[in-house]
Amino acid sequence: MHEMRRKDRQVTDRAEIHRILDECEVCRVGFFDGAEVYIVPLNFGYEVKDGRLTFYFHSAVQGRKVELLARGDKVGFELDCGHQVVAGEKACDYSAMYKSIIGTGRTYEVVDDADKLHAMQCLMAHYTKKTGEKPELPPKALKSIRMFALEAEDLSCKVHL
Repeated sequence: MHEMRRKDRQVTDRAEIHRILDECEVCRVGFFDGAEVYIVPLNFGYEVKDGRLTFYFHSAVQGRKVELLARGDKVGFELDCGHQVVAGEKACDYSAMYKSIIGTGRTYEVVDDADKLHAMQCLMAHYTKKTGEKPELPPKALKSIRMFALEAEDLSCKVHL
């Protein structure tokens, strides 16, 4: 990862990074398909597995996103939350408050049914943690989706509050 210019905004504490991940609603993944850059917003779940941050995404069974995720190429990702514009007297005095995480990693398809179920449970836990719901996932539903993982290789976190 490149060195962060604003070190005063850098977050390195893993627990704080996980709190920020918990606040984020969308993970944007950027691909380069050899000709074009393609960025797609995705619902996600995550876990720390073998000391490495792993994101999980679900998808329909076909499409451009599926083709790019299945290739296993290096990708970029970005998450952000806590946005607030701070007004100033003139344009140059305006500022923005935010929390963001960016990084790179590699994707792979989760194919084993037990692993797919675990990945989907991680995803559902991310969105239901506030409600405490634990929706059931019928095994039949796993057959109609594809699950992908992104193992983060590098990441940086920045907060300006």
